Order: sequence, then structure tokens, then C-alpha cells
Amino acid sequence: MLHLFAGLDLYTGLLLILALVFVLFYEAINGFHDTANAVATVIYTRAMRSQLAVIMAAVFNFFGVLLGGLSVAYAIVHMLPTDLLLNVGSAHGLAMVFSMLLAAIIWNLGTWYFGLPASSSHTLIGAIIGIGLTNALMTGTSIVEALNIPKVMGIFASLIISPVVGLVIAGGMIFLLRRFWSGTKKRRRIHLTPAEREKKDGKKKPPFWTRIALILSAIGVSFSHGANDGQKGIGLVMLVLIGVAPAGFVVNMNASGYDIARTRDAINNVELYFQQHRDALSQVIDMNPIIPTPEENNADKPHDFHCDAARAMHALERSRQLLNGLESYNSLSVEERGHMRRLLLCISDTADKAASLPGAKADDKRYLKELKNDLLLTIEYAPVWIIMAVALALGIGTMIGWRRVATTIGEKIGKKGMTYAQGMSAQMTAAVSIGVASYTGMPVSTTHVLSSSVAGTMIVDGGGLQRKTVTSILMAWVFTLPAAIGLSSGLYWLALHLV
Repeated sequence: MLHLFAGLDLYTGLLLILALVFVLFYEAINGFHDTANAVATVIYTRAMRSQLAVIMAAVFNFFGVLLGGLSVAYAIVHMLPTDLLLNVGSAHGLAMVFSMLLAAIIWNLGTWYFGLPASSSHTLIGAIIGIGLTNALMTGTSIVEALNIPKVMGIFASLIISPVVGLVIAGGMIFLLRRFWSGTKKRRRIHLTPAEREKKDGKKKPPFWTRIALILSAIGVSFSHGANDGQKGIGLVMLVLIGVAPAGFVVNMNASGYDIARTRDAINNVELYFQQHRDALSQVIDMNPIIPTPEENNADKPHDFHCDAARAMHALERSRQLLNGLESYNSLSVEERGHMRRLLLCISDTADKAASLPGAKADDKRYLKELKNDLLLTIEYAPVWIIMAVALALGIGTMIGWRRVATTIGEKIGKKGMTYAQGMSAQMTAAVSIGVASYTGMPVSTTHVLSSSVAGTMIVDGGGLQRKTVTSILMAWVFTLPAAIGLSSGLYWLALHLV
């Protein structure tokens, strides 16, 4: 691993350390917010001791990140303007990364301090939108194009719909448990709060099978959280490494000859598709400047790169030349690796535009998506040590700051304490909802899914909601996006005027 950082000068090394500290600190705060939700219910219901629950959450977060894939990680990254992704190693690219992270850290830390379960996902997405808006305004490009509106709308839909789904499903589970699991004294114990159980039966812990269900559902939330939220940190770390230490990370240096061959085949198939649909694609293959090849650059030109669908065939030809007979990326120079990444991103961007044409058939869209996956196979990756570092940061964050948010979830949403049935229903709903979202590559908010699930159980159970807390949570929800957009926009604008 260390050989990938060889050759970095002192300034670059310090910049890399600072950037990684920013990302991992963001992930630790994510632990304050979101991973605390995974242990809040199981701790509040006394199913597990807090220390053991936190360790359990950290372990299953790790496995969630490790086994969850990278679809969410790069779904978040690709919300950024393509031009900024192409130039992430430039001063503007690094200003983008630091502004985005600092904005997310400031808002997340502030809401955690006041014990509000605000969404780290909303915060990060707001920060990305702020960067995109500022970039569009300062470069005179279209805001619609800069923000990748279809991608943003899809992510917004998942963030808005998932809490509503959580509220309805968790409420429905409580309704069914009240209806069909209350016939005997033994069964009715599931509807007691921990305080009621201790007063009535003189026991502090839940009934055995209820306790098992609470622990298993907490494990499910932890795993799903790692598979969804943990991936966002992976994407950010990769963005930093590509920008600061491109020699070792701009492409996957451990990619096998088979993986490179898949990318080469995808390039050939994309070219064939473009040729077969030349007339239909004339609408999109007519845009602004292409990526210059290294030979086309000179010392007097700014080293900024831009995608151009108009010269997509040139990009395909150039990438095929670079990959011809290639078995390992070690055979390419650092400049060629960087250019290879930019070419693949631009070809992928053109394929997206082709798939989004009004007349595109469903089969064509599916085919182009498969080709895109193969195109990006060797540049959308993450080394295991990065996954472990992100998982560790999440776990440490949970151990430091879980108590504030856990108290809000357990005691302050409803007018009375949480029952075992409510905790189990909320956790099972959150685990399944977030797991499905991770599988489909959609980022969702663990915070909002779980807190809305708890609210759904309280409403159906007749306990009612504490207006003050619910209002505070809703206000944090409403203001998170505009606050993050404003913070990242201001920081990015300031950074661009300083570099």
C-alpha cells in the first residue's frame, strides 16, 4: 500500500493527510448521527449494554461497508459536475473537496451538539449541490447540466419517499402486533416499555425472544447503514486520493488483465452502438470542447479538461490505443493513466446522454448501462484498507457520540417511552428499507428512516408525539439542504478566490 504514496513531496503529503482527516472526521460525525440510530433502540430497551451494542454496531457496519459494493459511493460522487471530476487534481478540484467536506462537518457537528437526528446524507447532498451551483455560476454553464438534474431528482425521491415508507410500514407492523399478538399476558409483555416491565415484573431486560428480535433487527440496521452511508465516505476518500495522489489511485493498479479486457470490449461495443445509431445520436454528439490528449496540450494552455460528446469517436479511438494489448496499468505512465480515466468518464457521460434521449428504447438503456459498468470497472473501485478506515471511523464516532441522538430517538419522539414492539418494528423496517436502497444504489437517510419509523409506531400505538421534538427534527430536515448548499457555496467561492 505505502508504495502507492512514494514520490509525494512534503506539501502534497501534508495536503493528503489533511484531506483524509477531513473525510474520516466527517465519517466519525456520521457515526454520531446515523450509527447511533442503529444502537439507540437496542440500548434504550435494555436488550444490550451500551458498550456491547456499540461494538456490535461497529462490527456490522464494517461488514456492511465491506460487502455492500460501491454503487452508492459513486452515485454520490457522480452528482458532482463531470468537469470537476475530470479536474479533481487541480486547485479548483481540491477546493471543491475541502469546501464540500467542511460544509458537511460544520452542519453535522452543530445538529449533533443539539441532539437532533439530522441527516448526514441530506447534508452531503446539499454540499454537493452547492458546489455544482457555484461552479455553474462562475463558469457560465447551464445549471441543469451542472447539477445532473435526473440523478439529483432520483436521489431526492429516495430521500423523501423512504421516511414516508418507514412511517407507514412500521405503523402497520405495530397495528398487526396489537391485533394478533396481545391475546395472552405473556404476549402482551412485548407492548411494555422498559420502565413498565421493571415495575410490573421486576425485570430490567426484555423477554428472551423479544430481546433476540431486538438484537437481530439492530444488527440489520447496522449492516444496512454500513452498506449505504458507509459507502459515501468511501467515495469521498477515493475522490481525495485521485486528486492528491493520482499516480497510485487514478485507476485501479491491481486491476487484472481480464478486467482491463472487459473495459476494452466495452469501448469496442460502445463505438459499435454509436455507429449503428448515428442518426439518432446526432442530437447529443454535437457539444463543447473534447478532452485534449497529452500531445495536444502545451505549457501555455490551462490544464483543465472538458467532455465533448461531439468528439466521442475520437475519445473511443484514443482509449482503445491506450488499452491495446495492455495487461496491467503499470505499463502506462502516470499521465496516460490520468488521461485514461478522463477518457472513460467522458465516454460514460456520452453513453448516459445517449440513453437519456427521448426515443431510446428500454433494451438500449439497459445495454448502455451494462456497457457503462464495464467502462468504469477499473476506475470505480476502492482498496480494502480504505473500506476498513471508513468503517473504523464510523465505529469510533458511534462510541464517542451515540448518547445524545439515542436519547432523542428513545424518549423524546413519543409522549411516552418506547415499547419493545415499537423498537423492534422500527428497526426491522429501517433495516429492510435501507438494505433495499443499498442494493439498488440509492442513498437514503438512516436517521430519517428510523426516526420516522419510530414516529409511525407511536402514532398507531396511541402514544402520540412530542410536538417540540418532532418540530425540531422537521426543522432540521427542512433546513439541512439549504444550509448545506449555502455553506458549501460560500466556502467554495471563498476557496476559489484564495487559490
